[in-house]
Amino acid sequence: MEFSLTEMQSSDWEEVRSIFIEGISTGNATFEKEAPTWEEWNDHFITGCRLVARSGSEIVGWAALSPVSSRCVYEGVAEISIYVAAAARGQGAGRSLLERLIKESENAGFWTLQAGIFPENKPSLELVKSCGLRVVGTRERLGQMGGKWRDVVIVERRSSVIK
Repeated sequence: MEFSLTEMQSSDWEEVRSIFIEGISTGNATFEKEAPTWEEWNDHFITGCRLVARSGSEIVGWAALSPVSSRCVYEGVAEISIYVAAAARGQGAGRSLLERLIKESENAGFWTLQAGIFPENKPSLELVKSCGLRVVGTRERLGQMGGKWRDVVIVERRSSVIK
């Protein structure tokens, strides 16, 4: 499948939201129980590092960065979010988004990218590892979903460009 990657626009929100809802429904993508409003999402994610993957005119995935802290010493550290539509999973959209997001993040001055991934989400773990992120460790029983404790694997990537 061919993909074009573009900066996300507010007009993309409904398709992005639908893909986020698909991810939520898997039970292995996020602790979130429902998709936020556009305003909540827009306030949470960094403006310059938001991408969508398109196959033709259809959005099939999105990626964005969010700050990990408001403290100035962490201004170059961001958390990765990547979601791919169910029909497009395993076809390269996630890899295309992550590779481009890494480049965009370095251009924006980020020196560390990190993510928290449920250990059951093996495709996401393989994706981030194949794009140069390393497993830092596992936070055991980090949160509960449906009364069940969930572990989260922490991965990170340090930029070799930013000194």
